[in-house]
Amino acid sequence: MNSTDYKNFYNKVGKINGWDFSKLKTTSEGERWNFFQEVAKRCRKSDLLLDIGTGGGEALLSIADAALLLVGIDRSEGMIQTALENLKKSSASNVRFVQMDAGRLHFPQPFFQVVSCRHSEFYGDEVWNILAPDGVFLTQQVGEHDKANLKEAFGRGQEYGTEKGALKKKYLSELAEAGFTEIQSFEYDAAHYFETYEDLVFFLKYTPVIPDFGRMESDFDILQKFVETNLSEKGIRTNMERFMIIARK
Repeated sequence: MNSTDYKNFYNKVGKINGWDFSKLKTTSEGERWNFFQEVAKRCRKSDLLLDIGTGGGEALLSIADAALLLVGIDRSEGMIQTALENLKKSSASNVRFVQMDAGRLHFPQPFFQVVSCRHSEFYGDEVWNILAPDGVFLTQQVGEHDKANLKEAFGRGQEYGTEKGALKKKYLSELAEAGFTEIQSFEYDAAHYFETYEDLVFFLKYTPVIPDFGRMESDFDILQKFVETNLSEKGIRTNMERFMIIARK
């Protein structure tokens, strides 16, 4: 999936569900952290927080009490529309959502004490510019070997065949070049179980893990065999590979 296809896919999903998978029935074993809890722990009540790639805003709204002002940005108009609808349904009065590209952050320099980014691209120099002195940046990203058995079954997939750890190395280098000196990284590879066949189909339909899933009839034959092979009493087993970077200015 090239960048144009991914952007179109991202906009489409944003208008449908804002990347809200809260109704998806899954369980996991081995997760080492909850990303937005980690973000909240590093916020003071007087802080300004920026969330890059906020999607439908559900996660940011869940930690609205952690900071004075929380701003979520996303490049997708559909995502921001969903986020604004979610904001109306919430009781939060200190959260704002704005359509903006991560490559051009239109804020005063510096401005935010905390910047977060989950499963979205960012640019180290842009983050550095809008982050206040002693401010902290946290990002969680999906590892190349996430959903490894699914990608193997289909013979294709997001980052399929890419060297493990390549994206983390890229981001660590980029942050160091931007000027961050106190940089830590963490990772885990957890078991991830989908409760039903329908949950897995929903996931594949609304994520880019298997590009163009469902366009070929053979996809469902492959999926059926995958389910039969990986079904356990806990659900349909795959994996969840994540890494987190925390950098202080």
